Amino acid sequence: MSEVAERYTRIAAGFTARVEGLAPDQWSSPTPCSEWAVRDLVVHVVETHWRMIALVDGTDPDRADLGGDLVQQWRQARDAVTEALGDPARATKVVRGLFGEQPFEELVSGLLCGDTLIHTWDLARATGQDERLDPGAVAACAAFLAPLDERMRSPGGFGPKITPAPDADEQTRLLNFCGRVV
Repeated sequence: MSEVAERYTRIAAGFTARVEGLAPDQWSSPTPCSEWAVRDLVVHVVETHWRMIALVDGTDPDRADLGGDLVQQWRQARDAVTEALGDPARATKVVRGLFGEQPFEELVSGLLCGDTLIHTWDLARATGQDERLDPGAVAACAAFLAPLDERMRSPGGFGPKITPAPDADEQTRLLNFCGRVV
């Protein structure tokens, strides 16, 4: 298993734990993403995964079934990415994404891992669950996002960064960089 596949697996496990930890009345709870409730956030993560799979398979992306079981849809999307990363031909296939052409595995390493990791914290914060993130994933996400800085703050992206306290840990620094108040 590649480093990217291992890191993705850890990040996805963290998101899975938070999704499976949701109480039935928490799906409409607000999240740190001001325009999204918990349901919207989970739908976003599921559909982002389906968009990545569509890129590598050359198909139209699936849409989340808003009236369906979003926990099960998350598991299916996660498993599809895991399967693609485990297939050397698909993992190395060059796809066209937000950042130009790159191997699928690189797209997962940066965009999908980063998106899922940050939204894991958002979901945990919104629902009172464990907010700790995988330290290795935090470091990789920070390295991926740092050069994007202002480009990632466009409408629909991250909000303005927050200056962290001088003694802030790496997770807090990443979340503040992404506009999250910790």
